[in-house]
Amino acid sequence: MSHAQAVAAPTVPEGNDRTGAGAMPAPVRRAPRADWRKRGEIALLSGPALLLFLGFVIFPVLMAGFYGFFKWNGFGWPTEFVGLDNYVLMWQDETFRAAVSHNFIIVVLSLVMQGPIAILFALLLNQKIRGQSLIRVLIFTPYVIAEVVVGIGWSLMLQDAGALNSLLEKIGLGAFQQSWIADPSIAIWSLMIILTWKYLGFAVILMLAGMQSIPEELYEAAAIDGAGFWKMQWSITLPLLGPTIRIWAFLSIIGALQLFDLVNIIWGQYIAATAGTSTMATYMYQNGHLAGNYGFGNAVAVMLFLISLVVALIYQRFVLRRDTEGALTGPRSRKGRKK
Repeated sequence: MSHAQAVAAPTVPEGNDRTGAGAMPAPVRRAPRADWRKRGEIALLSGPALLLFLGFVIFPVLMAGFYGFFKWNGFGWPTEFVGLDNYVLMWQDETFRAAVSHNFIIVVLSLVMQGPIAILFALLLNQKIRGQSLIRVLIFTPYVIAEVVVGIGWSLMLQDAGALNSLLEKIGLGAFQQSWIADPSIAIWSLMIILTWKYLGFAVILMLAGMQSIPEELYEAAAIDGAGFWKMQWSITLPLLGPTIRIWAFLSIIGALQLFDLVNIIWGQYIAATAGTSTMATYMYQNGHLAGNYGFGNAVAVMLFLISLVVALIYQRFVLRRDTEGALTGPRSRKGRKK
């Protein structure tokens, strides 16, 4: 080829001169298509649970909020609209404010009393001791007993002429006899002892499960470094048991805010308020159901739901945040790790 022909020949881009058997085919882009089969499986599996949740949780909450704006006796369609009067009357009632304070006292005392005891029992049961299985059963048994049985049994023992005062008198400790369920200065502590006895087994099982998930190699390495038993528990067990403790504390807080059955069974319908053990749930039952004012009772139920929701959101925001973020996968969690 002459110099003039070479100059006149069109130039071919380097990337397009690959022809023949060795050339790589250009990738073919396909339009994105939704995986309808996968979506259908998700809808089929989650649909019934979603319908049940909407029908038995969300819908009753919405209806309770609706009835809370009426003065309603529970029959027929409510017609006497009172607006926010039920909520204003509720917060003006000193008995309701006392019930709210009792709930938060129970929340704090439950965490302070049950948590350390549960951890100590879990540490004991996590060791190789004789009768380990029997001790586990004995600790967990109160949790599976019905609240009605527990309430009636403890109420019979703690009455003024009950088994506890009779025992104190027979062993020469009659000076320590008390009105365990009627004295306002003692009744709240009697309730906390009953709650600790009832729900300690659940906390112990959770703590024990968390301890058994801790790798044994960490304790072996600490023992080689000369760490003692309590030093290993403080430096290894408690930090790694943190997620389990936080989950148990969340369940304990929500349960304490919604406490009803044991208080209503032991203290009855009207004694709880004078004994200093009333809760928002017992107040709702007494002033809503028993009084025949279901509009007011629904307003109390909505307030109980809102208080529990606010506490749960605050707890999740400031306590459970790192646990939930650590469990997430995908771009959001990777972004958080990069930061």
